[in-house]
Amino acid sequence: MASTKAQLNSLKNVPLFSACSKRDLERVAKATDEITMTAGSIVIDQGDMGREAFIILKGEVTIKRNNRQIATLSDGDVVGELSLLDHGPRTASVTCATDCTLLVIDHRRFINVLDEVPSIAHKLMGSLAARIRIMDRTYTG
Repeated sequence: MASTKAQLNSLKNVPLFSACSKRDLERVAKATDEITMTAGSIVIDQGDMGREAFIILKGEVTIKRNNRQIATLSDGDVVGELSLLDHGPRTASVTCATDCTLLVIDHRRFINVLDEVPSIAHKLMGSLAARIRIMDRTYTG
């Protein structure tokens, strides 16, 4: 298990939380749980109802949509963040390509953090907009 200092350093490097103060990051860290998963483990299964997001502290995951690999993500990346906004179905599957250490935050706890640290909502919207633009360019040229 990573120390609180290591978790804060990892969170600070996540674009979603990069503008947060140390105090804000401490609030985020308190709302997360750290888990480890082995290579080959399914983190998210496309179509399942989402309830949490995962921040990759260490390791690499592959993202597949309709069994087609669309991305590889690693340390500092976030997956499942749409579930922080709603409980809709997962839009892709995420599998550990290597052994991974992840921070998990569920919808309810994240909403509580947003109530305490509203600036994170602005970062989340920017992050989601950037992903939508990338997907739009990928699929429409």
